[in-house]
Amino acid sequence: MEITKENRQWLDSMNLEHPIVIAGPCSAETEAQVLKTAHELKKTDTNVFRAGIWKPRTRPGGFEGVGAIGLPWLQKVKEETGMLVTTEVGNASHVELALKHDIDILWIGARTTVNPFVVQEIADALKGVDIPVLVKNPVNPDLPLWLGAVERFQTAGISQLGVIHRGFSTYNSLHYRNKPKWHLAIELKKEFPNLPLILDPSHICGRRDTILDVSQTALDLNYDGFMIETHIDPDNAWSDAAQQVTPTQLRGITEDLRIREKSSVKEDFQRKLMMHRKELDLIDSTIIDILADRMGIAKEIGKLKHSENVAILQSGRWSDIISKMVELGVSKGLSKEFVEEIFKSIHVESINIQHRIK
Repeated sequence: MEITKENRQWLDSMNLEHPIVIAGPCSAETEAQVLKTAHELKKTDTNVFRAGIWKPRTRPGGFEGVGAIGLPWLQKVKEETGMLVTTEVGNASHVELALKHDIDILWIGARTTVNPFVVQEIADALKGVDIPVLVKNPVNPDLPLWLGAVERFQTAGISQLGVIHRGFSTYNSLHYRNKPKWHLAIELKKEFPNLPLILDPSHICGRRDTILDVSQTALDLNYDGFMIETHIDPDNAWSDAAQQVTPTQLRGITEDLRIREKSSVKEDFQRKLMMHRKELDLIDSTIIDILADRMGIAKEIGKLKHSENVAILQSGRWSDIISKMVELGVSKGLSKEFVEEIFKSIHVESINIQHRIK
């Protein structure tokens, strides 16, 4: 299904001089907190005010949002600041209430995107309504699931669409709350090049001090903007305190970001770029040859194990490999997570090859 330029008219119609900035608290807590934050954000580059009204939680007992009583607060934000407002909806009932309170933009959360039945229910509730819908990536790194959610809204006649990249849950990430896995967002952009792509660095980082760096990476990858959790008093926020910034800190982040040119027509730049790309093509071909050789050896090892009735997975050997490769990679300037990701994939493919041996 094709995503056309019409699908991004909601963003293009804003005629922004910079990438879109969607900001506001993780959760609407009180009317005073919402309005005070909004008025401070009016002094920044913020274009759309966000606040969670309904907050899905992994385990019961946590703060799950103020609910529908917070929707009139967002209406007041519109009236007093002139900013557009957005909130997350998790079911058809949320959609109905949000529309009654003139919410301008709806977003679909990561926990909702994983459930096609619920996504379809929300899409059906929006039939005939011309309102932008932004779809966060699912919790797990499943690109077809993300694409499928977008397609469900388009099939339901929603003409204004966008996606939010908030990272993917993992059990062992040292640097991120949710691993960005940039390649998945890049693949989505290749599939739907006209679809606005917005970064949620707050949920990727899980802490405020790394938001600038991650946001700059997104700009370097031609993202269309950001959704950044911003609170008037983040240290005392009722949810996700560590990853929220103050309006003043948000202003500093947006001022420090560098918007790069998409390309350069300079002859010297194009010549050097072409030369480096040819070098990369040769190296990539070499990598494929080396991987093929490695899998050939893995196949021979599999035959040997099979003949001696030995288990395929040797956990001790795997631990030694990953430890050595991470140490070697880090010594050569590669990140620990990058090396782990590569060798985990290599290890899985080696196991698959050995499983197929009869």
